[in-house]
Amino acid sequence: MTILVITAVEAERDAVVRDLGMAEPLDVAGFSGVHVETPAGTVHAVSCGVGPVATAAVTARLAATVPYELVLSAGIAGGFRGRVEIGSVVVADRVTFADLGVRTDDGFRTPTEIGLRQDTSYAVARGVVELLANRGGACAGEILTLACMTGTRAEALSLAERHPHAVAEAMEGFGVVEAIERSPNFHGAVGEIRAISNFIGPRDPTTWQIPRALDALSTAFASVLKEPLP
Repeated sequence: MTILVITAVEAERDAVVRDLGMAEPLDVAGFSGVHVETPAGTVHAVSCGVGPVATAAVTARLAATVPYELVLSAGIAGGFRGRVEIGSVVVADRVTFADLGVRTDDGFRTPTEIGLRQDTSYAVARGVVELLANRGGACAGEILTLACMTGTRAEALSLAERHPHAVAEAMEGFGVVEAIERSPNFHGAVGEIRAISNFIGPRDPTTWQIPRALDALSTAFASVLKEPLP
């Protein structure tokens, strides 16, 4: 099995492979990354840049070049206070592009709600969710993708109200899933797994626990890939 893991930045990419074994340089479809052999298969880990657009572009090109059987969006994320804890790991059972739409005086509206035929939310296959959650020691819930990170209390409360099952927000997951869902030749599975570094709300980097989250991400991937996948 060949597995693709897409992260935003190199620190996340390196955390993914840190406890998997000897990582080697990778060059695929013009992108650099690392690869490592694991009991679950060959892992290609590539950092693609921040946000759903860059992520979708890189994922689409990689998936068109290599017949991956599993594609994962991974990294750290902001968590919803009261639903997850800092340092915990979360797995998406649904990936939603939460700020694609329009803000009105009556609240946020999705493209569908204003008459546009555009999917902004995908359910993740149950088998992928259970595999990642059980092996990775993670809780499952909706993971939101935002092109603009949440930095205010008002927006955090709005997101929590609009998405009562959301556990975290990040910036790349929907780009990965959208690219795979639109890939005509892809026949594998796709998912998202993240470790919580901070709570969403007022932006205060002094409270972020990024090293702790990266350690949790490393541990989760080592657990997920320690034996062959079903």
